[in-house]
Amino acid sequence: MMAIKVGDKLPSIDLQHKIDDQVETINSDALFGGKKVVIFALPGAFTPTCSASHLPGYVVHSDQLFDKGIDRIICLSVNDAHVMEAWGRQHNVDDRVMMIADGSAHFTRAIGLEVDLDAGGMGIRSQRYAMVVNDGVVELLNVEAPRAFEVSDAETILASL
Repeated sequence: MMAIKVGDKLPSIDLQHKIDDQVETINSDALFGGKKVVIFALPGAFTPTCSASHLPGYVVHSDQLFDKGIDRIICLSVNDAHVMEAWGRQHNVDDRVMMIADGSAHFTRAIGLEVDLDAGGMGIRSQRYAMVVNDGVVELLNVEAPRAFEVSDAETILASL
């Protein structure tokens, strides 16, 4: 499958979110419909670049993103909802960043941004990217080159708004 591109509508896929000790299923239509959203995805919770830079940058710059008209910031990874919630708690995301689990990579595969990290023991994961989505339609898509962290950071997305 070809990767999603600017102008495409995101697919309708069920994802998971843990809140108040309950794992809830939430459809991507509900996450993106009628809202301007920044979604950033990464290979895995608790991994080095993701923990040191990617997630913390969005927490630090969340108020500036909201001031620029962003309604919601979503962090997505091919991890389960329990892992995503624990990782978010560790980084004090509070209500600034919604930690969304794509545990079986259904959403990630549907948008064509999966990467096979089986050789490193991680299996199928998400490529590192960030996108701005307006009412379910991709307005900006920045996909990182393998092992890079240059275009999906919060500062780059903020500068594009």
